[in-house]
Amino acid sequence: MIITQTPLRISFAGGGTDFGGYYQNAGGAVISTAIDKYIYVVIKERFDNKIRVGYTRTEMVSDIDEIEHELVRECLRMTGIKSGVEIATMADIPSEGSGLGSSSTVTVGLLLAMYAFQGELVTANTLAEQACQIEIEILGKPIGKQDQYIAAFGNLRRIDFHKDEKVDTRVIALTEEQRLRFGESMMLFYTGITRKADEILSEQKANIVDRDIVLGQLKAQVDEIEACLLENNVYKVGRLLHAGWDLKKQMAGKISNQGIDELYESALDAGATGGKIAGAGGGGFLLLHCPADRQQSVRQALSGLKELPFSLERDGAKVILNARR
Repeated sequence: MIITQTPLRISFAGGGTDFGGYYQNAGGAVISTAIDKYIYVVIKERFDNKIRVGYTRTEMVSDIDEIEHELVRECLRMTGIKSGVEIATMADIPSEGSGLGSSSTVTVGLLLAMYAFQGELVTANTLAEQACQIEIEILGKPIGKQDQYIAAFGNLRRIDFHKDEKVDTRVIALTEEQRLRFGESMMLFYTGITRKADEILSEQKANIVDRDIVLGQLKAQVDEIEACLLENNVYKVGRLLHAGWDLKKQMAGKISNQGIDELYESALDAGATGGKIAGAGGGGFLLLHCPADRQQSVRQALSGLKELPFSLERDGAKVILNARR
């Protein structure tokens, strides 16, 4: 039996510039961090040659082509496993529409588990590249590349996407005190709104050419936020998140709505300095930056929402159990 643990993520700057339609012309960059909330993948051998897949539902099939869970199906094809396995996925958050990168996290975790099941060691870079290939090229998802890389590599990172498809990742080297201070200044609240990100992302992807200036401004924020983090200027990070949210809302029509705007304004009135809806927008988790002395006021203002306490996570995808008979 193999069990993998792969972190979810929150993104602070540059979202949208990791789409091929943008970085292939202008280069892209993001700042993202892994967080201590995970998706777990379990894989074990079966007595027979069937394939059993367990997630929010259960599938039992005789052939890979019959699997309806497209990420499991394509990961099995990618890794060469044809039959005789049981696979299960479990998450620390709602199964879809969270905005925390869960789809790519599942893909990276599945690949790592399937390679480990066969006794193969693969690099984080290989996991990220193959996850991108499955989601973007094979399944045609209207997504970028940042989620796959942060899930595979972990930590708080700047990730640069070059025109020639090369991807560079670099840890933003904070002291332990800086990491703690930054992590403690962030809050996550679940809006209770679930949505399929594909519709929003498809519109965002279609708008890339028309929103070139906006995307350039979002990319410029990467340098600004990185500098703030290294200078320990946590307060300014909140203001930049606020400016980035205003920019992001220009990328597609359903990124925000009246309900989300009201929640966000309530948080600002209570003392938050900035924030955004995580991921594609439209629902999922509301990320806020807030000084410690104002956080209780924000909790009271958003008392109808469930808070998800979190910390920054250093590790990327990893095997946490490898038990062989």
